[in-house]
Amino acid sequence: MVENTLSSARSTTPAAPLTRETIRRVPKVLLHDHLDGGLRPQTIVELSAEIGHELPADGAEALADWFAESADSGSLVRYLETFAHTVAVMQTAPAITRIARECVTDLAEDGVVYAEIRYAPELMIEQGLTPDQVVAAVQAGFEEGMALAAEAGTPIVARQLLTAMRHQAMSREIAELAVSWRDRGVTGFDIAGAEAGFPPTRHLDAFEYLRRENAHFTIHAGEAFGLPSIWEALQWCGADRLGHGVRIIDDITVGDDGSVTLGRLASYVRDKRIPLEMCPSSNVQTGAAPSIAEHPIGLLADLRFRVTVNTDNRLMSRTSMTEEMWQLHTQLDFGLDRLEWLTTNAMKSAFTHYDKRYALITDVIKPGYAALR
Repeated sequence: MVENTLSSARSTTPAAPLTRETIRRVPKVLLHDHLDGGLRPQTIVELSAEIGHELPADGAEALADWFAESADSGSLVRYLETFAHTVAVMQTAPAITRIARECVTDLAEDGVVYAEIRYAPELMIEQGLTPDQVVAAVQAGFEEGMALAAEAGTPIVARQLLTAMRHQAMSREIAELAVSWRDRGVTGFDIAGAEAGFPPTRHLDAFEYLRRENAHFTIHAGEAFGLPSIWEALQWCGADRLGHGVRIIDDITVGDDGSVTLGRLASYVRDKRIPLEMCPSSNVQTGAAPSIAEHPIGLLADLRFRVTVNTDNRLMSRTSMTEEMWQLHTQLDFGLDRLEWLTTNAMKSAFTHYDKRYALITDVIKPGYAALR
């Protein structure tokens, strides 16, 4: 058990006065964003019309409202059901490439300079594509998007994270696919889906293979399920990062006098600098956190856990990196210094090579924040 005091962990620097536009301009790093959760509503409308897929609302604006309202249910299961309509239009190579290209350009316009975008190839093979063809289509879109962003003066590095669904049995195949593509745009592996009843240890074969291949992986854990999910992801599976990890707060006790006691697992996560891919707006929607103002990211940042801020699903949460940072500023008093710290945490935790991480921190992130002070 480790005891701390909040007063000693908190910065004494007052939050800098920020505007939404200032936050939009700061360099951002995104580690947890789902490709099938970030489509443009208009793109869904157009692609659905091409294939005859029936949508629950007419027009892009009404459809955007439907996604946000359906996801804002407090249930992860209900939240995940909205993906039926995005995945439906991601079954051909041209559609996948378009969606991937738009994803990259949208992020670049929002000030993101490095992004790891995850998706499950196994969800996009209903019309005959192979998983390898899905990855190739995404990579084509990413490369087009990065080229367009560079031309627009908003350069971005976009990499793929290949996801296996935890309730299915393709994790080893997807892990092998990630390794085969790791020098061609794929930077890691993930498992996702409903946590309850589908522990990460079901996929030990995939994780053991990835470790033998010196490959990086993250695991969705500690979102809808508690500390056992985090413990298994780390101690049985060997995850490099935790997708969400918000329930680590259950292993931290704050006393009436401001003293803080960390349990064994929370101490391990902090001591090992295990990155937490936190997604505040999404966590509130799925019931993992009561509100942004009460989100554990505030306390975890005070305690200097390796926290990062992310979007999760931009369409469902009607969010962006700018919006997530703005909410942290307005609801939790995160100033420019702390936003830079979150960004640096994310870049340090990225699955790209050290020299590339170092260059982005020193040549892009630090100068970008300094220019706005």
